[in-house]
Amino acid sequence: MRSLCAILLLLPLLAAAETAYVTDNLRLGLHQAEDTSDRAFRMLESGQALEILSRDRNYANVQLPDGVQGYVKVAYLVDEKPAKLIVAETIAERDALVAELEETRQAFAGPAATIQGLKDEAAELTSKLDVAESQIAELQEENANIQGMKERYKGSLPLSWVSGATAVCLIGGFLLGLWWVDRRSRKRHGGIRIY
Repeated sequence: MRSLCAILLLLPLLAAAETAYVTDNLRLGLHQAEDTSDRAFRMLESGQALEILSRDRNYANVQLPDGVQGYVKVAYLVDEKPAKLIVAETIAERDALVAELEETRQAFAGPAATIQGLKDEAAELTSKLDVAESQIAELQEENANIQGMKERYKGSLPLSWVSGATAVCLIGGFLLGLWWVDRRSRKRHGGIRIY
C-alpha cells in the first residue's frame, strides 16, 4: 500500500507535469478554446484527476487519464485530493479490510474451537489434579498416623497373639491339672483310678 502511494506520488515528478483535481461538489466543463469561451465538450466530476500541461493566471491546458486534452478554469483546480475522493478511497480500503478480517476470522474459527476445547480439557484436568492432590494429602496424613501407631506399639504383641497364648495356657493348665489330679488319685489308691 505504501509503495503504491510512493509510486503515485513520484509519477508526477517523472512525467514533469503537475497533477490537480477538480474541487468538491462541482461539474467543470472541459473546453477546446484556450479561454473556455466555447461550449464545453465534456463535463468533469468533482475529484477527477487530470494532468496540467500548461497554466496561466486564469486557464490551464489539461490532459485526462484517457488522453483527452482541453482547457479548464484554474480557479476550480486544487493540488490536494478533494474530500469526496479521499472518502471514497477510505471506504474502499475499509471494505477491503473488513473482508480480510472476515476471511481471517473464518480461517481461525477451526483453530479457535480447538483452542477452546484444549482450554476446557486443561480446566478439567486441573480439577482432577486438585482432587488427586487432596487425596494424596489425606493418604499421607493417614500413613503418618499409622506410622505413629506403629512406633507407639512397637514393643507390644498383637491382641490375637496374646489371646492365642492365653487360650493355649488355659487349655494346657487345665490338662496339666487333670493329669496332676489323676496321678495323685492313683498314688493314693495304689495305682487304681477312681472317679
